[in-house]
Amino acid sequence: MELWEAMEQRHSVRAYQDRPIAGEVKEELEAWIAQCNREGGLHMQLILDEPRAFSWGDGPVRQSFPGCEITLRWLAPKAPGWRRPAAITGEKVVLKAQQLGLNTCWVALTYRKVKTAFTVAPGEKLCLVIAIGYGETAGQPHQGKPPEAVMQSPEPVPDWFLHGVQAALLAPTAMNQQKFRFQLEGSVVRATPGRGFYTKIDLGIAKYHFELGAAPAPFTWG
Repeated sequence: MELWEAMEQRHSVRAYQDRPIAGEVKEELEAWIAQCNREGGLHMQLILDEPRAFSWGDGPVRQSFPGCEITLRWLAPKAPGWRRPAAITGEKVVLKAQQLGLNTCWVALTYRKVKTAFTVAPGEKLCLVIAIGYGETAGQPHQGKPPEAVMQSPEPVPDWFLHGVQAALLAPTAMNQQKFRFQLEGSVVRATPGRGFYTKIDLGIAKYHFELGAAPAPFTWG
């Protein structure tokens, strides 16, 4: 599966089968996460068996992601500037998971930290969580914004810029808000977030998608 196909087929999935990630799929996913960690000096951890991650309450168990016991946990230094690398590397893992036949969902607040399930180095904090597994379904596409609603460009719009924006609109965003905008000035692309929760994370993911869609165009970020 090519990356563009993975972007098109990726949808947020919130209910999962009771099926472990094993064999070659597990090995390839772990190898990819290790590569991303090495290249970016990061500390992502794949937690393969943690039933408490999305369970709440002392009575009948309520789950925010039913059936999901597998998460990717993204830890970062307690300092500004972690959002863009978190967004890019997290989405790299999301798309790799899609290529391996898995499903995912970026998680905002509906998870438990379960501190005994992962390792926190001195000066780090848990920043992001991604649910990963075999979904009950492949998820559903949502009605998104048209490209002209999130872009500004001289006419005629260059194909590479339009392809980049179309790829950005395939990116996951909080509540499917798509609160970002791309502006073309010569060979410089300026990307700005809207207001709201997680819009800076959303913009980082959208910019990564834009880069994939616009490649191999020689543009620079402004």
